Amino acid sequence: MIRTSSAGFGRRFAALIYDGFLLIAVLMPYTWIVVLIHGGAVTEASGRLTWWVFRSGALVIMAAYYVLNWTRSGQTLGMRAWRLRTLSESGKPLQVGQAVARFCWGLVAWAPFGLGVLWLYADPEHLAVQDRLSRTRVVVLARSRDRDQRAESENRGREPPDQHGIQSE
Repeated sequence: MIRTSSAGFGRRFAALIYDGFLLIAVLMPYTWIVVLIHGGAVTEASGRLTWWVFRSGALVIMAAYYVLNWTRSGQTLGMRAWRLRTLSESGKPLQVGQAVARFCWGLVAWAPFGLGVLWLYADPEHLAVQDRLSRTRVVVLARSRDRDQRAESENRGREPPDQHGIQSE
């Protein structure tokens, strides 16, 4: 069940940090391969074309991560941890074009110290700049009460496990 409230800055930022760690882990092998092929560090001084190709490749990897996750499940790994989901205005999963637009507008929104995302506190529908411009929204998912209730009912009436984790039936 989806709660209709838009996600706040704190949850979005926390999900971004989680995703940042994952992207660092993915970009490290990419960087290592580029450095091996190039024969040394890739900097602006080592050639403008090489530098821009390297940076463009890193951007493509990041875009692919977000676009694939948003179009498949509506959630990145960081968004799953914070119970967030990206949806279209109509509440449906994002199409590829919407996800690409959201990624591009997200770069613009986060770049100036997150001001485009902080805009959600001024917006009447609590949408950030990238939400508004890509016609998407990030919502907070409700906790799964069914799962919690099921686990609680399964454990009722049972003896606690012994020190080895074995329960008597």
